[in-house]
Amino acid sequence: MITVSADGSGDFLSIQEAVHHIPEGQTEPTIIHIKSGIYKEKLYIDKSWITLVGDGADTTVISYDDYAKKVFPSGEPYHTFHSYTAYIGGDHITVEGITFENTAGSGDVVGQALAAYVDGDCVAFRDCRFLGHQDTLFTGPLPPKPRDRGSFGGPREGAPRRPVRQYYERCYVEGDIDFIFGSATAVFEDCEIVSLGRGWITAASTPEEVPYGYVFLRCKLSGDAPEQSVGLGRPWRNYAKTAFIDCWIGSHIKAAGWDRWNEQEPVDEVVYMESGSVGPGAVTSGRVEWALDLPAGESAAWTAQRVLAGDDGWDPSVRSGR
Repeated sequence: MITVSADGSGDFLSIQEAVHHIPEGQTEPTIIHIKSGIYKEKLYIDKSWITLVGDGADTTVISYDDYAKKVFPSGEPYHTFHSYTAYIGGDHITVEGITFENTAGSGDVVGQALAAYVDGDCVAFRDCRFLGHQDTLFTGPLPPKPRDRGSFGGPREGAPRRPVRQYYERCYVEGDIDFIFGSATAVFEDCEIVSLGRGWITAASTPEEVPYGYVFLRCKLSGDAPEQSVGLGRPWRNYAKTAFIDCWIGSHIKAAGWDRWNEQEPVDEVVYMESGSVGPGAVTSGRVEWALDLPAGESAAWTAQRVLAGDDGWDPSVRSGR
């Protein structure tokens, strides 16, 4: 075990120093215990088999304030994918009891500002918080190409696309515009999803050949947004897949539930589903006609283990590195 402490009582003062210390190519977890403190650092992890354990998300905080409208010395904007507080690109990474926050501010002022850019396979978060505004949590990989410029920029520009799986258990995620977005197969189980203002919760870009996109199981959808001002999701690409199962849905969710992306994307291949949800925003009779009601008998089979199994049988409930 490696210990990081901001007060100098550990092996390292910064999390990045501890990550640099871990050898390349390991196949068993190295545990990094991060003591309580606010760590103002832009964290980059591309190594695999690392377990980050904080002293609790209320007291162990990784914080930074980059944003899309910020510019490099060359004058080139950061754009979305350079704005992250933490980049996690390694596989078999587990994170527990840590807050990731981007403090740059509202998207209408600074643009997109990622708290976390997660692009690893078999990555699990438990009891973590993700705090931001626009584009809080990106779950890679990137789509094949951007709509409005020649490249995305960021740490995975040009890397081969691959399916990745992620698991979020008892996590808290807040934001406003598309604040959970990307191409991963990701399960959010017993999480709290908080809308700070008008916008959309998800913007999936699920690849055509991948059977599952975002799956929310027994989550609470709450927030300060006005009634009927937040969509459950809009498709970032044509084959977006998102399901809310047995969730509590607040009155801030629009009756229509789902939106198209400024009418740019066809919806004949989009798979948006709900089942078993309750709360003032859970009435599905007003949902868009291309959304699906998943029968209760079928929704019971949508477990994290099934959705995330892949070809190697990954089970996120089997904890490693502790």
